[in-house]
Amino acid sequence: MTGMTHAMVKGSNVPLDAMAVRAVLRWTPGAGVPDVDASALLLGAGGRVRSDEDFVFYNQPRHPSGLVRRLPKRSLPEGLTDTIEADLNTLDPSVDQVVIAASSDGAAFEHVRDLRILIYDAAAAAGGEPLAVFDVRAETGEETAIICGELYRRGDGWKFRAVGQGYPTGLIGLATAFGISVDEGEPEPEPQTPSQPQPHQQQPPQPQYRPEPVPPAPPFPPAPAPVPDSQATVLHQQPSYGYPQPAPAPQPSYGYPQPASAQPAYGYPQPAPAAAHAPDPNFVLPPQGPQFIRH
Repeated sequence: MTGMTHAMVKGSNVPLDAMAVRAVLRWTPGAGVPDVDASALLLGAGGRVRSDEDFVFYNQPRHPSGLVRRLPKRSLPEGLTDTIEADLNTLDPSVDQVVIAASSDGAAFEHVRDLRILIYDAAAAAGGEPLAVFDVRAETGEETAIICGELYRRGDGWKFRAVGQGYPTGLIGLATAFGISVDEGEPEPEPQTPSQPQPHQQQPPQPQYRPEPVPPAPPFPPAPAPVPDSQATVLHQQPSYGYPQPAPAPQPSYGYPQPASAQPAYGYPQPAPAAAHAPDPNFVLPPQGPQFIRH
């Protein structure tokens, strides 16, 4: 089959001599054309996946065995491509089929132009002719996922069949149809029932803090009677308000005796006391300043 390309129609099949193949999805991009993603499902004898690990797609681009993987997208002069590569010769014997599917993002396949699947020998040089080509056409135009073809065991070898079966439920509907458990989102939390009001618990009596009585301030002691200053030269008497005060005693003029002062009797001349000019027999001059003594 080397150098010979088989143009496939829906439902036809062709044997494959290659032990490893590349299934290439190709389409023409443009305005309003959704993006297309390639995926693969590894099916057991019952036509279902053995586990969720048998689903190879953009979020899980490599099978744990490493024998089926999704390659990066490429832009070629002929259009955009997305590729699944499978090493058929060394796949586990429990794998009977490898389904090659396409899913559209944002719009149905009626908006995808020139979609086709090309099967290449993975061991051949790049740029060689494909082993098989199948132009995929949507049946209703509302499909968002399409099985383009399948690689399946036949005796000791493998074959490729052109399928073209669509699903309007997208990649999720396709995956669940083959036994994949899909988590579409986090479950909403269950509404919480309102908690029952707790019975009012009697609080233990709190100690009552009362301020200690403040003792009355002690009465101020009575002011002590004034004590005469023995060193004071002149003693001042405190006035007794509301009563006439006696005339103060005359103050001495040091060094000279002073006559007793008499209050004037207004309106009448007063005789001068006779004793006012009599010498005092006991008068002695006090010492005055430094004493100069002649020798």
